[in-house]
Amino acid sequence: MNGVKLALRHKRSLLGVAFIFPWLLGFVFMFATPLIQSIRFSFSKLTVDPSGFMLEPVGWANFKEALFVDATFNRILTQSVSEMVLNVPMILFFSLFSATLLNQKFRGRVLARAIFFLPVILASNAISAAETAGLINLVGDSTVVNEMGETSSTYNIMSMVMILSDIGLPLSFVDYIVQAITRIYDIITSSGVQILIFLAALQSVPGAMYEVAKMEGATAYESFWKITFPLVSPLILTNVIYTIIDSFTGSAVTDMIFSTAFTTQNFGLSAAMSWIYTIIISVILVIIGVLLSRRVHYN
Repeated sequence: MNGVKLALRHKRSLLGVAFIFPWLLGFVFMFATPLIQSIRFSFSKLTVDPSGFMLEPVGWANFKEALFVDATFNRILTQSVSEMVLNVPMILFFSLFSATLLNQKFRGRVLARAIFFLPVILASNAISAAETAGLINLVGDSTVVNEMGETSSTYNIMSMVMILSDIGLPLSFVDYIVQAITRIYDIITSSGVQILIFLAALQSVPGAMYEVAKMEGATAYESFWKITFPLVSPLILTNVIYTIIDSFTGSAVTDMIFSTAFTTQNFGLSAAMSWIYTIIISVILVIIGVLLSRRVHYN
């Protein structure tokens, strides 16, 4: 019996290795060398000449300049982390709510799912590049759209603040809801993949469990918190990690790192900023992963 278990475990290990093998090949042959080179750049001053480039070791000078001398890096980095803390709960709540609705049986369900995923396609790099090049125009006259958006959003937000304040909600909660309203386009655009993941998790929940709960007199609210939420909690952790990485990928920090390297030609400082950014993201992911993994219910 033990031999069968070991053989099964060995087969599963081989399957896992086969699954990550394409990524491993890409990492070794395409990513490992630039990664090591960026470490060298971060501790050096790079000078470009006609024959190539020269590296002059400067120790921790680039890291000190990024953290204590540069006037904007710390501010943009703090702003990116703050936006991540605000956006991740909003995206997860909207994704789980939308996936729960899309999991219901109704006519046009396939079309509705496609519409919810459409912003992800429109926000892709190919569409953005085409719009930047002037090949397509998704929003029409930007001046008119901005004026209409500012007018309507100001009215709606002020009305919402007044309503929520009259109800007696805490100001911090009202402020969070207002920020969610102002970021609704970004939230919808960033929620497509998470909705698909949650939808797959919801469809894997056995229907017999809901039937038994209904026979026992459980309400829809109780079924959600006692059945649905525990069974999809592993993918909540997956979506949290994915959303954090996705929010940092296209942030203002990456734009600043790019401009520092290719506009000001300060490759050493840019590499140092990149590694500071990477370390901060890694620490956040480890902390959140450890905290959330304790709450995850694995079957």
